[in-house]
Amino acid sequence: MSANWFDRAIASVAPRAAARRVLARQAFETLTRGYDGAAKGRRTDGWRAPGSSADTEIGVAGALLRDRMRDLVRNNPHAAKAVAVLVNNIIGAGIMPRAASGNEALDRKVDALFERWTADCDADDQLDFYGLQTLICREMIEAGEVLVRRRLRRASDGLSVPLQLQVLEADFLDASKSGALGAGRLVQGIEFDPVGKRRAYWLHAEHPGDVYGSLQNGLQSRPVPATEIAHIYEKQRTQARGVPWGAPVIRSLRDLDDYEVAELVRKKTEACVTAIVFGDDEAQQGIAPAVVDADGNRVEQFEPGLIAYARGGKDIRFNQPSATGGYGEYKRASLHTISAGFRVPYELLTGDLSQVNYSSIRAGLVEFRRQIDAVQWQLFIPMFCAPVWRWFTEAAWAAGQIPSPTVPVEWSPPKFEAVDPQKDAMANLLSIRSGTMTLAEVIARQGRNPDAVLAEIAATNAKLDALGLVLDSDPRRVTKTGSAQSNDPAADPTNDLSADADATDPAQADQQD
Repeated sequence: MSANWFDRAIASVAPRAAARRVLARQAFETLTRGYDGAAKGRRTDGWRAPGSSADTEIGVAGALLRDRMRDLVRNNPHAAKAVAVLVNNIIGAGIMPRAASGNEALDRKVDALFERWTADCDADDQLDFYGLQTLICREMIEAGEVLVRRRLRRASDGLSVPLQLQVLEADFLDASKSGALGAGRLVQGIEFDPVGKRRAYWLHAEHPGDVYGSLQNGLQSRPVPATEIAHIYEKQRTQARGVPWGAPVIRSLRDLDDYEVAELVRKKTEACVTAIVFGDDEAQQGIAPAVVDADGNRVEQFEPGLIAYARGGKDIRFNQPSATGGYGEYKRASLHTISAGFRVPYELLTGDLSQVNYSSIRAGLVEFRRQIDAVQWQLFIPMFCAPVWRWFTEAAWAAGQIPSPTVPVEWSPPKFEAVDPQKDAMANLLSIRSGTMTLAEVIARQGRNPDAVLAEIAATNAKLDALGLVLDSDPRRVTKTGSAQSNDPAADPTNDLSADADATDPAQADQQD
């Protein structure tokens, strides 16, 4: 920046002061033009960006966001499909635990005990443990958060482990409880101690939206120790509570609904009127502004196939509905926006595979699966699965069924279906042969318990040996032990796997297309 005449005038009297003034002006100009996004002017008028905390923003908007998202999931098919896709991929058949203490006898005992307990774990006696996972994940995505309460039972209740789980919607949290509380504080129903650790959750006895429950118990809430609650939600900032996953596209979903309704009403209105008979006498046209049907009844409602008569009609004009251009393009663009807001691939949200090939859908699914992995291992397992396993082992130990209240565990999320099963199987085989993966890891990736699978394989092999059967490389052929038929795949001229693979390679099929 060059010095102006005033700078030069000051420099003639006080050169140092003039130099400092020029440097200060340069620094100020640098700061003001550092970020265009922070610029103020006509283009950014009306852009409200308050610097409030996440808890403040959620406290103001959280309940309304939750109610609106639930309404959309009830009534909007795209919102319902987005939630279903996320739940099916995160949970699937269930995230399964496997005891990993290193003591084989103890691990088998704990696994068998947990398997029996899964059928009795629901406090409502309707779902098993994996059904509860689906319900909890759905609430986490749709409402933004969900609570799971530990319910200890008596030995006389006849449960395999005296423990059950109660799922509570986020509405049970008393959001009016906020402010200082002794040396700690309350944030929207969650009590924190002086060091910021969760100490209690203030819960209503009944759902505030349940008319009967609110009349019976009022809107009073009581604290429940945090050790009895698992609070599952996605932390996007350092907030205490969550928001619905579809919050960024709530308005887009509503706008698309309104647009489709308006378009449908317009089409129906155009299709209802078939023709209108007009009068050719100008005097008569001015006398009767009303429109009547063929029976002389006044027309106040459009009906399909309607032919309306203006009084003194002499001429007939047929209705010609206009074609609507751009409807498909607008809807496709809106659904792309909605899928981005839910973090779901467009193809999975809509089922529209007309614009993809093998390579593009595989690339899209790889990124989506990486996101699902992050949700499973960084969110759902630490916030729900780990506390439940700890509650389970503590209850089983207190009941005298296992020798320790702490048992290490490994979790196996559901497997992802392969786009090309043959290539994925060969990749797993090469990983095992090269020593970069173990057979147990590969089996666990399929969503199954490696110990159970290996035991099943051993039992099957023992049964085949007892029957004197040998499985050939071709699964269609089974031979008796001692048969002269060769079991070497290389000796079978019909066993050309490479030729079959080349003939059915999806990538080559795309190139041919």
